[in-house]
Amino acid sequence: MTHVQRGARILVVPALIAAASFIIHAEATAPQSSVGAEVQLQLAQMLHDEGGYAGALEAYRLALQQADGTQVRRARVGVIQMALRTAEFELARREAAVLLAAEPSSAEARALAADALWASGHFEQAEAKYHEALDADPELARAHHGIAKSLAAQSRLDAALAEAREALRLAPRDMEIHHTVGMIYERMHRFEEAAAAYTNYTNLLPNKDRSAKADWSRAEIRFLRSFGERVPFDMEPGADQVNYTIGFRLVNDKMVVRAKVNDAAAQDFIVDTGSENTVITRFTAQRLNVQPVTYTLSAGVGEVGLRGLQLARIDSLEIGELKLRNVPVLIKNPPLRDMPTQETESLSPLALGFSMTIDYARRQLTFGRHLAPEPSDAELPLRLCRLAMVNGMLDGVHDTNFVVDTGGEVISISQATASAIGKSTPENRIALKVYGTSGWDRDAFLLPGVNLAFSAIRYNNFPVVVLNLAAPSALLGFQLGGTVGHKFLSRYRVGIDLERSTLRLRAVS
Repeated sequence: MTHVQRGARILVVPALIAAASFIIHAEATAPQSSVGAEVQLQLAQMLHDEGGYAGALEAYRLALQQADGTQVRRARVGVIQMALRTAEFELARREAAVLLAAEPSSAEARALAADALWASGHFEQAEAKYHEALDADPELARAHHGIAKSLAAQSRLDAALAEAREALRLAPRDMEIHHTVGMIYERMHRFEEAAAAYTNYTNLLPNKDRSAKADWSRAEIRFLRSFGERVPFDMEPGADQVNYTIGFRLVNDKMVVRAKVNDAAAQDFIVDTGSENTVITRFTAQRLNVQPVTYTLSAGVGEVGLRGLQLARIDSLEIGELKLRNVPVLIKNPPLRDMPTQETESLSPLALGFSMTIDYARRQLTFGRHLAPEPSDAELPLRLCRLAMVNGMLDGVHDTNFVVDTGGEVISISQATASAIGKSTPENRIALKVYGTSGWDRDAFLLPGVNLAFSAIRYNNFPVVVLNLAAPSALLGFQLGGTVGHKFLSRYRVGIDLERSTLRLRAVS
């Protein structure tokens, strides 16, 4: 496939050069640089149409260096769009800021700036920019799409779907909008409609698009359609109006609960809000005859990066008094090799659609659709973009998102965040040996002297672990800033309230 693609480029580029030569002959006054920019712009469009997004990004960047007049805008918009496609989030944000400075009243420039802010993990700033874009142009599809994403992140799914449908009415061939519609339907547990939306997305992709997002979407279609007439996350009438409380144990700084799969004997599950799926090991799947439906892509901390795992459906999952039927599950198959501990089962009430309260003092976990509000020492806005996240401030100037990760142990930041605050120099690094869900992260290190703030909660001159979060960021479509794990969370009674989109923290006495 690669050789064919290279051959195609060799054949097409001379044709473009010939066209450029014709332009020079016909319009002798045209500047050489603008002709070169036009060649690069045409090449970028061709590569984009073939699904060669990285090559298109490079062509747009070359065009921007030579561009003239209206070419500058075309090239810069292309750079932003392709940078977002290829997970070059910081590049997209920088170029979008330049575009907005040049066109401060442009609705499109505001929407592109919002897209770049969203991809950089600045969700609240992005939402404000989307509203500004809509104020400037109420018929701008990308602004409606952005508002849909923001509403979905706040678990306002009906309103999110209405905005996404309006975006589709205005731009029915915008594949990213179809993908967002699929995500919203999936969170509503309307799997057949989600599969149809993801199918629309993949049908609009270039034939040669083999990106991680495209592969993930194709696998998701097969999986969602495997449910047929089964109701996902099915439960007894009224069960979704009840709150459930179970006990947990702390083992190696991880919350462990007992749960039953397919009515078998109860077994240990780690409560892991850093995962968007219920997870079982290959051994458990084989023992309980859980049959895989398809392979999918997963990503986490570790040198493996993107990891192929199996998607399946379990007939029942029983946690305390709650019994759910037809529950999606991820099978850790193939398993990782050369790990210090065996992989384990895990679950997250958030992945099941429930809010949750963790009482570390009493070792109790409460979860339900509707949790009563409680007094707190700090209340942080929460966004659920496949993972639950809150904003934190580093060194008083750099704000970023942190995953609320009960399966993790420490406060960590990404390598991108460490670079952004200017402290990721060799002399500041203390080497660490860290392993995660995708194996060993051999580039991990401890970074001392960081000032952290989560609302009124402050950590001054604090050491944080720096991890490579590039693979999960690329798969999610936005830059992960870091994680807050057990050592942070266990100091509080923690309420993760999806209904109100808040993280409540009350200090444990």
